[in-house]
Formats: sequence, C-alpha cells, structure tokens
Amino acid sequence: MIALGVVLLLSYLVGSIPSSIWVGKIVKGVDIRDHGSGNAGATNTFRLLGWQPGVAVLTIDFFKGFASSLWISQLAYFIGSGPVSLFEFWSLVPFLSITCGIAAVVGHMFPLYANFEGGKGMATAAGMLCGIEPVSVGIAAAVFLVVLLTSRFVSLASLVAAFVYPLVLVALRYGYGWDIDGSILIFAGFIGLAIIIKHKGNIKRLLNGTENKISSFKPAVGWLNKEEKPQSGS
Repeated sequence: MIALGVVLLLSYLVGSIPSSIWVGKIVKGVDIRDHGSGNAGATNTFRLLGWQPGVAVLTIDFFKGFASSLWISQLAYFIGSGPVSLFEFWSLVPFLSITCGIAAVVGHMFPLYANFEGGKGMATAAGMLCGIEPVSVGIAAAVFLVVLLTSRFVSLASLVAAFVYPLVLVALRYGYGWDIDGSILIFAGFIGLAIIIKHKGNIKRLLNGTENKISSFKPAVGWLNKEEKPQSGS
C-alpha cells in the first residue's frame, strides 16, 4: 500500500502543474483565472492568448494525465513488493492506471501550486484515458474535432465526445473482441457521465442559444481592460 500511496502522490503533484496559469503569466503577465471564463484550462487560454499558448497548455495538460496513467503508475512495481488491487474483479494494471490518472485529474482541478484553484480537467482526463486505451480516445478525439469545426462550440464537442467514448470501448470489446478489462468499461461510463454533468451550465446555454463559440484562433482583443469576468463560457 506504501507503493500505491507514493505513485498516487506523484501523480497528484504532476497533475498540479498549473500550465495555463504559468503560461498566462509568462505571455501576458496575468492570472488567466481573472479573465475570460475564469477557467484555468486550455479553452480559456485559446480564447484569450491565441492558438500557440493554447496548444502549449493543451499539450502539457494532456501529458500530465498520460504520464500518470501510463508511466508513473508503473513505478509501483519498483517500490517494495508493489501494491495489491483492492477488488478481486479489478486486475492490477488497469487499477494502477486508473487511480494514478484520477490523481492527476484531481491535481489539475485542485492544484497544490495554485491555491487549489484549477481547471475542469478535460485535457488531463483525455491524456489519462489515452494512457489506458489510446484507440478509443483517438476515435473520440476525432469526433470532438469534427463537432468543433462544424459547430464552433467547444462544449458541444466535449459533450458528444464524452457520450461516444464509452460506446466506442463497448464496440471494441464486444464487437471486435479487444481485450479490454471490464473495470475500464465501468470507469469510462462514469467518466462520460461526469463530463456531461460538469457541463450542465453549458447545456443550458446551448439550449438557450447563449453559449459562446470559438470564432477564430486569434487572441481576444481588449480583454485586459475588463475588470469583471463574464459568467458564461466553458
């Protein structure tokens, strides 16, 4: 159990790296949480700072989850005798990958290095899931891009991808005979549902026609002169 505690702590610390906050301070000398939607994530960085800082934040946040679920989780085998799965039906490899990935997502949402005020964890969760099973994430990512480019709604693209992701895993296992642990299917269902619930405000705005679109990949103009944060946006 000591090995499990160590890798969970390491994953949380990696997830706590507040990339959007640090990039915002480096590029513009501002705390990105004080502007735009107020979310410390890649979407708000894209809107306020442009595509280059946005891609940097997205990449870092993605690899926080990816590294935790794929690599940091494996360190448990080199610490003592290694951890033991808490449930007989949950094999050790997916258990370590999922728990370490979750620790990274929690770190992103409640970062130790930024007063526990982080983002929604979408990119970090995507990286975590990619470390666990990359093909399904790749398909969900393709769906995300298609919806984003056709609708210009980041929130709608996230919702559709979250709905599609567990269905893809089910299709891969039962339709194509892929060896995917049953616990991953259950976890994927919870992840998809959690993402949809997390976007309940966005769903209301989509239905009301008030949700913000991504109009371009250029930085927003004049936002540094605004003292108040808008209440809408993702």
